[in-house]
Amino acid sequence: MLLQVLGTAAGGGLPQWNCACPGCAGARAHPERRRLHASLALRASPGRWYVINATPDIGEQIEACPGLLPEAGQDADTRLSPLVGVVLTDAELDHTLGIARLREARDGVEVLATAPVLGAVRDRLGLGAVLGPYTSTRWHELTGAGRQLNEQSAVRVAAVRVSAKRPRYAEGLGPDDAAWSVALRLHDTGTGRTVLYAPALAAWTDAFEEAAREADVVLVDGTFWDEEEPRRAGFSDRTATGMGHLPVAGPGGTAHRLAGLPGRCLYTHLNNTNPLGDPSAEQHKQLADWGLEVAQDRMVIEL
Repeated sequence: MLLQVLGTAAGGGLPQWNCACPGCAGARAHPERRRLHASLALRASPGRWYVINATPDIGEQIEACPGLLPEAGQDADTRLSPLVGVVLTDAELDHTLGIARLREARDGVEVLATAPVLGAVRDRLGLGAVLGPYTSTRWHELTGAGRQLNEQSAVRVAAVRVSAKRPRYAEGLGPDDAAWSVALRLHDTGTGRTVLYAPALAAWTDAFEEAAREADVVLVDGTFWDEEEPRRAGFSDRTATGMGHLPVAGPGGTAHRLAGLPGRCLYTHLNNTNPLGDPSAEQHKQLADWGLEVAQDRMVIEL
């Protein structure tokens, strides 16, 4: 299984267009600190790739991933892209708006998501009707049982329910359901290796604990460093957990749990207020002492 990290930032990216906080100002002054919206590219089989979450940065992210580029050549079809589908962890705008950018897909595109997420993206956002005149979109429900990505692929993807948190535009759409936000378990049946991807984690459930212990690599929500960060930064009166993201450090944080896992653990989905956005911040040393890492844009994970 081969993955490339396409982005590691939370909503708005780093820097965020309308923000001059220390994190955003630092990223403008030091371009190497810039981070695109959190997403992964997954090679399902030779020449067939999926993106996990389709962000507003998807065009730039495709250009930065060699495996996603159309192949040029004298006899090649210049519009034949290796990108065949999208797998969604939730219905948030930062994870779904990029689907509209795929309207040029000559052979159509697949979208895999849980039932409530499909309903929100296809019907409430209207992407089903919007994309119809441009390309064919095949919508597939993703469950805890999982599904093989395609007939040639050894990779199975399954949803691990983690939260009933839904985007604002989906208020009133169906009942509360922990399938609104899921972690994705990516299992290579050929090698037996597993990756768990959870960019938004509101609660550390028993199901998530089991999936994390079985995984060789865990990429997990690092939106906020501590519980009070949103309040301290002044953009919310809610705590990190109240906003649907377990913090990294502190009594309710995920670091001590991740440090006890057997696999490699990396944080992703960093908010612009998180000190981990600064590579010189002392918090990186704390993570290293715990045996944990911060994922970087464009890094490749092969297992």
